[in-house]
Amino acid sequence: MTGLPPVNLRSPVWLRLREALWVPAYLAVFALLEHLPRQHYWATQLPLDECIPFCPAFVIFYCLWYVLLIGTGLFLLVRDGGAFRRYMRFLALTFFLSAAVWFLIPSCQNLRPTHMEESSVFTALLSLLYRMDTNTNVFPSAHVVGAIGAALAVWDWQRPGRRPGAVMLTALLAVLICLSTVLIKQHALLDVLGGLILAAGTGWFVYRPVKSFSPNNRT
Repeated sequence: MTGLPPVNLRSPVWLRLREALWVPAYLAVFALLEHLPRQHYWATQLPLDECIPFCPAFVIFYCLWYVLLIGTGLFLLVRDGGAFRRYMRFLALTFFLSAAVWFLIPSCQNLRPTHMEESSVFTALLSLLYRMDTNTNVFPSAHVVGAIGAALAVWDWQRPGRRPGAVMLTALLAVLICLSTVLIKQHALLDVLGGLILAAGTGWFVYRPVKSFSPNNRT
């Protein structure tokens, strides 16, 4: 009976994984900030937020954020080392910068409904989300910067000759995820705006050197 083949830690995939070593550190920082007692919070909601309807069904798109980020990372890890490296750098920069803002300027939003009139799969899932994820550390929205980061990473992977469907579908899903943050009352408009600004600035910094889709830029 033959054993499992040895793992080649010098293979391209294993070497690329070094770019993701920041993930456990960020998760630890996020957990710490979520449970760090704070005396005062900046409430980010504006009067305009009261005009946005409450749509529990959009919790599906909010949860698809995790699938989008992990799926994009795994795909690029195997298919394109350069795009994976830039994707990891974008996420690391935006997530740690967000954590720094959360620490320096504690934020919250008070838009969550106290009672959900209808009972459905969506409201049950949303109630579970509310229990697991607090309404603090909301500005800027990590969901917004992460969704935009995944869309940029798929665009970065795209080359001439490949169908643009993946880019279009990822961009559409990113837009729906951003909308979901306010439609399920998990974020205020100001949180989304902060996420958009952070993502735009970091995206320019990370992807500006990628001048074309030539193979020389994608190793």
